[in-house]
Amino acid sequence: MDIIETIKDQIAKNTVLLYMKGAPNAPQCGFSAKASQALMACGEKFAYVDILQNPEIRANLPKYANWPTFPQLWVDGELVGGSDIIVEMHADGSLQKLVKEAVEKNATA
Repeated sequence: MDIIETIKDQIAKNTVLLYMKGAPNAPQCGFSAKASQALMACGEKFAYVDILQNPEIRANLPKYANWPTFPQLWVDGELVGGSDIIVEMHADGSLQKLVKEAVEKNATA
């Protein structure tokens, strides 16, 4: 499977997916730390991919997503955005709503 197919498969199989540097409990950059903390505060399970452990994904995801930076949050197959957007959405309550609705929708699908 080529790397773009792997990325598409990861996005399709995970309702909430965070591409980040490090892991949620051990982020390797401040932006990934803020994004994962905001996502954890939503109270729903989510998947993550450590791009530092996956250099091919790190190199190819920005081209596929047309989004140059990490972290990247994908919810229900759609790119939500990076750290600033995630933090803003968490602050206004829209992140929790988006994540909860996506998880509930896919739990019954």
